[in-house]
Amino acid sequence: MSVDKLRPNDPRAKKASVEVNGHRWYYLDAAAKGQQKGVVFLIHGFPDQAFGWRYQIPMLNSLGLRCIALQCMGYGDTGNSPNLRNYGFKAHADAVAGIAKAIGAHQIIIGGHDWGGAVIFRVAQWYPRLVTHVFSVCTPFFRVNDSYVSVEQMVQGPVPQFGYQLQFGSEDFKVERAVGDDEGRMRTFLKGMYGGRPRGGGKFMTPERGIDLGLLEDEVAMTPLLDEEEFEYTVKEYMKNGLEGPCNWYRTRKINFEDDMHMPAEQKKGIQQPTLFIQALRDNVLTPDLAKGMDKAIPNLTTGEVEATHWALWHTPQETNDIIKRWIEGVVFGGKSKL
Repeated sequence: MSVDKLRPNDPRAKKASVEVNGHRWYYLDAAAKGQQKGVVFLIHGFPDQAFGWRYQIPMLNSLGLRCIALQCMGYGDTGNSPNLRNYGFKAHADAVAGIAKAIGAHQIIIGGHDWGGAVIFRVAQWYPRLVTHVFSVCTPFFRVNDSYVSVEQMVQGPVPQFGYQLQFGSEDFKVERAVGDDEGRMRTFLKGMYGGRPRGGGKFMTPERGIDLGLLEDEVAMTPLLDEEEFEYTVKEYMKNGLEGPCNWYRTRKINFEDDMHMPAEQKKGIQQPTLFIQALRDNVLTPDLAKGMDKAIPNLTTGEVEATHWALWHTPQETNDIIKRWIEGVVFGGKSKL
C-alpha cells in the first residue's frame, strides 16, 4: 500500500517565516484536516530539510494535527548565519518557541530526526511548559554532561562510529570545500549520503572515517529513497547555501555544552514529557546500544523499532508512521503516559 506524501511545492504545505533573535526562520505549515486537535513541530537533521517529513505530514494532518516543519539553520531559505551559536540547540529551541508564539500555539508536540532528534529533547528541557509530548526517530536522548567531552574523546572512547563528525566539522572545511558550489559534486554528495552506491564499487561513506572525497568526481547511482522530482528539489534547496551551514552543526559541541550549563537544574535531569523513541535497527551510526538506559532519564518513555537504515522516515514510512500514529492516539489523545 502506497503512503500519502507531500510532493515538492505541495499546496498542502505553505511556506512561511518568522523572525526570532534577529534571524528569519522559514518553515512549512500544513493545516490539520477537520478540526484542529493540536500542533506538531518537526525538526529535520543532516543532510535533510523540512521536506524530509513529506511522508509523515499527511498522516499527522489526518489526525487533526497542524504541522510546522522547520527549515533549520544553514538550510534552504533559512540560510546561513555568521554566528556559529545560531546552529546550536538553544538557538533552535528559541526559534521553535518564537514561531509557536507567532502562530498562537501555547502548547506543542515536537518530533525530530537525526540532529533534529537531539534538538527536540533540548527544546523540551528549555521550554517544558510549551512542549507537552516528544518523539524522536533514530536519535536517542543524550544527557546534559557536567564536564565537556569533545568529539575526539567520544571517537577515541565509547562511540568510534562518530568519527565521520571529525571530517564534517573539520577546521579546514574539508567537505564543503570538496563539494563547493559545483552542482555535479552536490548531486554526487546527496546521492551517496542517501544510500546511492558508487559505480566503481566501494563505500561512499563509513561512520568511522566519513566520506571518500575522491568519489565526488565519480559516478554514484541514484538513491532508491527519493524519486527524480524529489531529488531535483533537494539539489535545488542545497545549492542555495552550499554545505558550510549544514556542516557547522558539527562545530557546535562546545557551544551546546555551554548553553546546557545555563539550563535550570531541574530540567537537566531528563525529559518529563511523554516521549516516543523509534530505533532504526539498521542505523550504523545511531546504533541501538546508544539508547540503553533512556528510561532512567525519561520515565514516560514508549519505544518502537523499524527494520530501517538511518533514513527511516523514507525507508520504512508506513511502519514508522504506524508507530507514531499509535502513540499519538494512545498517549497524546488517549491521555496515557506511555504505551
